[in-house]
Amino acid sequence: MLRRAGPSLRHFLLERKSSAGYSSCSREAKMSRPVQARRLEGIDKNIWVEFVKLAATYSKVNLGQGFPDFPAPEFLQEALKRALGGGNHMLHQYTRAFGHPPLVTALAQLFEKLLGRELDPMTNVMVTVGAYQALFCCFQAFVDEGDEVIIIEPFFDCYEPMVKMAGGTPVFVPLRPKAPKDGKLMSSADWQLDPAELASKFSERTKAIVLNSPNNPLGKVFSRGELELIAELCVEHDVLCVSDEVYEWLVYDGREHTRIGAERAWLGLGASPGEAVVGWTVGPDRLLRHLRTVHQNSVYHCATVAQEAVAQGFQRELTLFGKPESYFVQLPRVLQQKRDLLIQSLVAVGMKPIVPEGTYFLVADISEFKSDVPEVPNSDEPYDYRFTKWMMKNKGLAAIPLSAFYSEAHKNNYTNFIRFCFAKETAFINVMAIAKPSLCTPRLLWALSGLGSIVQGAEPNFWAFDQSTRMWPQLLLLLVPPQPPTHWAGGAT
Repeated sequence: MLRRAGPSLRHFLLERKSSAGYSSCSREAKMSRPVQARRLEGIDKNIWVEFVKLAATYSKVNLGQGFPDFPAPEFLQEALKRALGGGNHMLHQYTRAFGHPPLVTALAQLFEKLLGRELDPMTNVMVTVGAYQALFCCFQAFVDEGDEVIIIEPFFDCYEPMVKMAGGTPVFVPLRPKAPKDGKLMSSADWQLDPAELASKFSERTKAIVLNSPNNPLGKVFSRGELELIAELCVEHDVLCVSDEVYEWLVYDGREHTRIGAERAWLGLGASPGEAVVGWTVGPDRLLRHLRTVHQNSVYHCATVAQEAVAQGFQRELTLFGKPESYFVQLPRVLQQKRDLLIQSLVAVGMKPIVPEGTYFLVADISEFKSDVPEVPNSDEPYDYRFTKWMMKNKGLAAIPLSAFYSEAHKNNYTNFIRFCFAKETAFINVMAIAKPSLCTPRLLWALSGLGSIVQGAEPNFWAFDQSTRMWPQLLLLLVPPQPPTHWAGGAT
């Protein structure tokens, strides 16, 4: 049946006059009260929106965003193929809301080994869409208006807005750097909490403290002594500890990740290592039941096929636990090689890298380049922001300013640093283009050319410059680690 076209309902309502004098001018009218909820005030800005756009526009090498550019390990890819095409049509439907039974069972078995206690997979483990959602559930479940949440700086940038969205007040305490002795490179271990300063942040209003170890962006792995201090303060003040441990498998130089693990006050958050496919929370049922309430009334459910694939991956890893063939053993070895190559490159151009104990991030001091980066007229933008934007636009290399990981009160104290991500398969760094002219010496060129050639398995080519003009071409280092062992279980890195 055909209908004759006529004026739309919207047009009719806008044009008609009501008895109250409502007329077509109402199309310009606005609500007399704000549309957005108060909990969104002041949290609309996000560094990733700006810097992702800049990186996509200008950068040829993105060492800013924290994602691996190498594929998931082959055994996990095969598991996903089996889940998708294996003939079990129920894997394309809802599974258990709080975690696919095979996955929570595997996670419980793994964390029983790690924590040394029995876990009920149905009540002590909850699967989420990445650790990001796990954090959101924690803050929504436990933080009320007027509650304070202690956040250790530098911190992953979502902590502050999530606390505010829940009605809480963030209270910040910074890790304070101590200069290393004997001219050594600074380590992330040199950034430490002041015990008295930390204790002063606890009050009767404190509801929780967020601990991130290994820490993003710094790469710090908190020591047992530091964890004991935090645990003692949590117990003394009856405070929850939300322990973000997504990089727990990525620790280097023979170190071990220590879990704070005090059940009375602890919730552990994790994600599938190197491939943020799913996340999870592990903790006592008396706490997780409240996270389940938030989960079932927001996301409700994670993709079944993804959970099935990750479950098969964990089942494999359980049989290889602690063995050289384990992905959890192989991944940090390969990433440590990448870390060390990036450190050598940055040192060669005059940056001062802070050697990370964990994660796949590295912070570097850029103080030496202040004279090279032009001032922006009528701008109060911090130096680290100006440097990273200058480097992206002029050198094609993306990084992230460290002050983005600090509160407004403290960020101006940390504007001489930027963060790199070294979880990349191939990273071409134009080191000579960002080096100061005074650093472009034959000795430096020999070192850089040799490093780049050794990495690529070729002979150093020192004389790759124009002898007549003494002009040095762009020198690119190919940051590819040596081939992993033949029993490497993962994908190409």
